[in-house]
Amino acid sequence: MKIGLFNDSFPPTIDGVANTVVNYARILTETGDRVTVVTPRYPHVEDEYPFEVYRYQSARFPGEMPYRVGNPFSPAAVRSVYKRGFDVMHVHSPWASSVFAHEVALLARKRVPTVLTYHTKFDVDIDRYLQNRQFNAIARRFVTTNIRYADEVWVVSEGTLPSLRTMGYEGEAFIMPNGTDFPRGKAPRDAIEEIDRIYRTENTPLVFLYCGRMMWYKNIQIILDTLKNLTGEGIDFKAFFVGDSPDRASIEAYAKKAGLGDRAIFTGAVNDREKVRAFFSRADLFLFPSTYDTSGLVVKEAAACRCASVLIRGACAAEGVVDGETGLLSPTEDARGFTETILAAIRRPGFIQKLGEAALEKVYFSWEDSVAAARRRYENLVETFRRRERDRKA
Repeated sequence: MKIGLFNDSFPPTIDGVANTVVNYARILTETGDRVTVVTPRYPHVEDEYPFEVYRYQSARFPGEMPYRVGNPFSPAAVRSVYKRGFDVMHVHSPWASSVFAHEVALLARKRVPTVLTYHTKFDVDIDRYLQNRQFNAIARRFVTTNIRYADEVWVVSEGTLPSLRTMGYEGEAFIMPNGTDFPRGKAPRDAIEEIDRIYRTENTPLVFLYCGRMMWYKNIQIILDTLKNLTGEGIDFKAFFVGDSPDRASIEAYAKKAGLGDRAIFTGAVNDREKVRAFFSRADLFLFPSTYDTSGLVVKEAAACRCASVLIRGACAAEGVVDGETGLLSPTEDARGFTETILAAIRRPGFIQKLGEAALEKVYFSWEDSVAAARRRYENLVETFRRRERDRKA
């Protein structure tokens, strides 16, 4: 099949959706499909992938966010992408990418089916960044219109559906979970030992990890307050914070004020996937109290490395995790519940290691499995369109 993957973020910008698109493109190419990723252009970026990356005109995103805003209305760019002759187009963002794919679909007289995955709780994002009621309404209407352009809508978890409904979409939506590119099992021993050597954690009995964007809305304050509570309980630990974003400076300042000192280690962004895997493999528990994330790829990454996650009960990231069997679920979205959940677990000898083994067996889900399921949906949709076209001509 000829498959177009459209998204507003792609390396060098790293986020969960960019990671999704990279893995879709990689695996579909490996299994014999012809894939083109359509994404905004970044200055001085050379793409060296086994699949085609078509970059179109863009401008810098306002503010501190590390994104580019693509121009989906370039007739030359739309014609060029249309000439790829896609069998199916898969849109991963209801912003410029969706508009671009719709322009291509119009040029193709809507004979090319379009899938859209709703990855993010856009109702939360819009409310956070657009306080003005009129601008808020305009943004919601824009996103909802773009979602309705799609012939089929996917979500990455059951818990994402309420957000999609809040945006005004009332149609059918299919659940298509994401996976992880980590293989089963911990990173090589020398890679883990390198983490210990660099950060002097060789003799640390308990290591926690947070990995992701350093943004307050990820509930990072719950982690910091929990670590402060654990310090007060006399627990000997260190905690890695792997990632970067505009809130990092204020998060580090809060950690310092909380008296965490060298117990909290901020590494900054780590783009080397093998090194990220080593951090997960070194950790005893992965702390992820976010209720914003719709899927929590990092939970599957942790599971791949035999590391159980501590999550908030009812959060999207907690879907598929059984409390006390394959992970830990805090009953409340606060530091008190998080602290009590962790304390109860670490006071049981060997318990968190048992959780990690169970997470590997029952929470782990590879990108190969995820993309294979998506590929089957593509085939069904393409066949439906072709049958409809045959009936139209009959």
